[in-house]
Amino acid sequence: TTTTTTTTNDGSTSVATNADSNFDFGARNNVTTTTTSVGMQLLVFTALGILGHVGTHRLIPNIKKYMLKRGISGKDLGKKGTVSENEDVPESLGIVSGAIFLICLIFCLVGFATNHPSKLLDLNSALLSICFMLFLGFTDDVLEWPWRYKLFLPSVASLPLLCCYTGSTSVVVPIPLRILLMTHGELTPLGKLLCHFVVVDENSDGSIVNLGVFYLLYMGLLAVFCTNAINIHAGINGLEVGQSYVIGCAVLFHNLVEIDNGSLSRENHVFSAMIMLSFLGVSLALLRHNWYPATVFVGDTYCYFAGMTFAVVGISGHFSKTLLLFFLPQVANFLWSVPQLFRLVPCPKHRLPRFNVESGKMEPSRVRRGNGKEEMVNMTLINLTLQILGPMSEERLCIVLLAFQTICCCFGLYVRYNLAQLVFD
Repeated sequence: TTTTTTTTNDGSTSVATNADSNFDFGARNNVTTTTTSVGMQLLVFTALGILGHVGTHRLIPNIKKYMLKRGISGKDLGKKGTVSENEDVPESLGIVSGAIFLICLIFCLVGFATNHPSKLLDLNSALLSICFMLFLGFTDDVLEWPWRYKLFLPSVASLPLLCCYTGSTSVVVPIPLRILLMTHGELTPLGKLLCHFVVVDENSDGSIVNLGVFYLLYMGLLAVFCTNAINIHAGINGLEVGQSYVIGCAVLFHNLVEIDNGSLSRENHVFSAMIMLSFLGVSLALLRHNWYPATVFVGDTYCYFAGMTFAVVGISGHFSKTLLLFFLPQVANFLWSVPQLFRLVPCPKHRLPRFNVESGKMEPSRVRRGNGKEEMVNMTLINLTLQILGPMSEERLCIVLLAFQTICCCFGLYVRYNLAQLVFD
């Protein structure tokens, strides 16, 4: 190691060694090596996603024959009065995309665990949770489980994730709300009340609150919401898979931005991107068969599988709040549907829009209420769209809803990377 002495203008001297330069060069080298390693991993995960797409696309035509043979099929209620009204459409083909997805993840496990051994437990718990929901969805298509089981079982499926969760249970309080917890270095009455249930960090002037077990409860409820939100925002060809594909693209974009920015949770985003690449591959293949006019139905199998996949990446990737921004249409659909879901007003078994044979367009469906003389439009986002924009073809309706989903996901990304800086330090 050599030493270099430099005299400054004020007469002081500074000493620098080649060791400092070597250290800086080594650090830059490590960063470059890490970036290259992550890039190679993403390429491998992309290749597996493409293989998953090809495998799913080719397998669906073969499996749908077995579904028809076993009577696992249904009628397209959106085509009543047409020549396709009594045609049997194979159902539960989401099992194909789910099975291929799990195979892709198992192959990903080998390479990912080698480079990120600390995430092996997370990957195994993710596989277990997704596999459980895939099984539940398929049994629901066959046995038609009551809603009380559909709400309870996703909570059980999320337990492996929650048991393996090692991230923080603290949340950052928005700047305008901190005054409600602390003022002038002292806890407010509300802050003192909350301290009986959670931990308000007084050293940070109330900017951080540790929710503890309540944060785990929130993540469990997130898994229940994700699995059911996609299921109730459905009913027309291509919508279930289409909305999942758009949300998946938004999640992947968020992951890639965080990886490129060198986020502290970079490893978590690589984990999420690995899952999303395989998910997008198999979902796009399924969408090709489920798009209008659908030759297969995805069933609750796909809805539960997709919902739990999003819950897995949101929880394991530690961006559950950002994930909810991508679910804005599903949140709106749920809130608008609350009166019917909780039986405050009549709720039929199927709330999908009605097909008008004469016009060839979809119209809002209605249900009788009160003494049976009064009618009301079923409270779903699909019917609300038809009320606002007027009747339209099923394919156009799906495109409009997916466009709205895309706009909401873009808005979510804008909030995450721009507006969030206004309310958080």
